[in-house]
Amino acid sequence: MRPKGSAELLADRRRRALKLLGAKLSLNEVARRISCAASSVMRWRNAWRRRGADSLQVRFSPGRPRRLTRRQERRLVRILLQGAVAHGYRTELWTTKRVAEVIQRSFHVPCHFNTAGQLLHRLGWTHQKPEGRALERDERALERWKRKDWPRVKKTPRGWAPT
Repeated sequence: MRPKGSAELLADRRRRALKLLGAKLSLNEVARRISCAASSVMRWRNAWRRRGADSLQVRFSPGRPRRLTRRQERRLVRILLQGAVAHGYRTELWTTKRVAEVIQRSFHVPCHFNTAGQLLHRLGWTHQKPEGRALERDERALERWKRKDWPRVKKTPRGWAPT
């Protein structure tokens, strides 16, 4: 795995490795001194022999290209600002699953809910988790139980306390 650092810092590391090789040190000794694998030193040496000093430059590693363009991301933000109810959901919560479904419907781009969460984070949004509550829940009965029954069944007057 490539170490962290600017491209210039990494290219300088490769140049130092070649200087050490020029000083007649072994591949393993050079690798030990600059903290890398001997195979990396050998690869840099071979590239330098084939293509010269330009081969030591570090190339940008972009990763996987984004599925949505910047314009589509801005449009997604406008869609999210309309609210989840406006898009056929029962509550206003934007879960990652819902956002992924909206991306699929609006942009015809397949989107996993984990990717939707990363996209929300990048856009400065946070996903919401629905609170798991029973539909039959009776709030008044629950409050009554807390006031009357809970003090009677708990073990200490202050609640739990170490003995």
